[in-house]
Amino acid sequence: MPITKNKVFKYVFIVSIAGFLFGFDTVVISGVNLPIKNLWQTSDWFHGTFIISMSLWGTVMGALLGGYPTEKLGRKVTLTWVGVMFTISAMGASLAPGPYFFSVFRFIGGLSAGIASIAVPTYISEISKAHNRGSLGMLFQFNIVFGILIAYLSNYILTGVLGSDDWRLMLGIEVVPALLFSLLVLNIPKSPRWLIVHKKNTTEARRIAALISSEAEANHLIEAIQYEPDYNREGRSGLFSGKYNRVLKLSFLIAFFNQFSGISFILFYAPEILEKAGFATSDSLLSSVLIGVVNLVFTFVGIYLIDRVGRKQLMYIGSTGYIVSLSMIAYGFHTSLSATFQLVFLLLFITSHAVGQGAVIWVFISEIFPTRIRSFGQAWGSGVLNVFAALIALFGSVLINALAPWVVFALFAFFMFLQLLFTHFMMPETKGASLEELEKNLIQI
Repeated sequence: MPITKNKVFKYVFIVSIAGFLFGFDTVVISGVNLPIKNLWQTSDWFHGTFIISMSLWGTVMGALLGGYPTEKLGRKVTLTWVGVMFTISAMGASLAPGPYFFSVFRFIGGLSAGIASIAVPTYISEISKAHNRGSLGMLFQFNIVFGILIAYLSNYILTGVLGSDDWRLMLGIEVVPALLFSLLVLNIPKSPRWLIVHKKNTTEARRIAALISSEAEANHLIEAIQYEPDYNREGRSGLFSGKYNRVLKLSFLIAFFNQFSGISFILFYAPEILEKAGFATSDSLLSSVLIGVVNLVFTFVGIYLIDRVGRKQLMYIGSTGYIVSLSMIAYGFHTSLSATFQLVFLLLFITSHAVGQGAVIWVFISEIFPTRIRSFGQAWGSGVLNVFAALIALFGSVLINALAPWVVFALFAFFMFLQLLFTHFMMPETKGASLEELEKNLIQI
């Protein structure tokens, strides 16, 4: 069959909708936070621990455990269940009669988001070719960012539609894209790499590989996978064997630095940070939307660059931008410079993230682990990232009130200097190499 680039893009686009649901589900709570607190009269402790954080802890759990269904059931089946869980979560949370039911359904939504962070990058890396694997893999990140922006806009548009029940509509609207994703994902093929490694079904794998590449390339792929060392003998139990130490360390560090850039802290607490910088409440909310728009626009730039300049170069660019922007924000807070000054460097920070860590992390982690344990490796990296994101969400308000803002941003700048050293001395370039070639270079046989 002829090469069909459009088919690969179509399949990648479909699975990347899970990223939209991830982003939307994560921040939609910002619009329902106060109405729910007033309706159910929850205490600050209960509200923070259950209403706000339950989805994040579900994401942590899904990220830590998502490797198992992705590996055992397969990427396609797992993503089908992700769509079902997102649908149940949105419907259940919007109809919840009280805070306990609400928290349970929000946890389910977080669980599905965490699993999606494993299954989607894994699937995309396995059906993409080496020359465009980065840009296709970035569609997941783009959709997360797009989902975040649409959630903010949706909350704004739906305000006042149902009066005191606006929050139910804000949550329930997610059912529409969740159902759409659940139906569309039924039409994607299974990963040929997964079929060979886990089902030993070379016939079906060859048929699917021929749909997304030439017959010669399909045959080469089948042979390359079959001759991987121990391709039919390892699973989750082998992840922490000594030969994977390098890729475990790489995935841990890139996930660690992702969160200690301050990205979650800034996205979660942007209005409060901007108010401390001197903006009025209404202006801070509008500026938060501007941050979302800049994030989306420069995510496009990251998609364009990642397969042209490579992952490592983007990390150099992003790290430098982080250091400059965070240092200037710290300086601005320390010397009480204008709110506009702070906003300019917050936007530079978001730009640096979008073309640096935001562009690279999901692609890089999905590339460096071999097929036989890729989903477990993805779970490791995603789990590290989401644990730190949840901790920052939980303790961020304490940080921003207990410490002077300039101290917080100076600490983030210091960690980004360490990230620059990590990029220079430890991070390999993965651009243009096949997954099988990367295994030979990164795994200690």
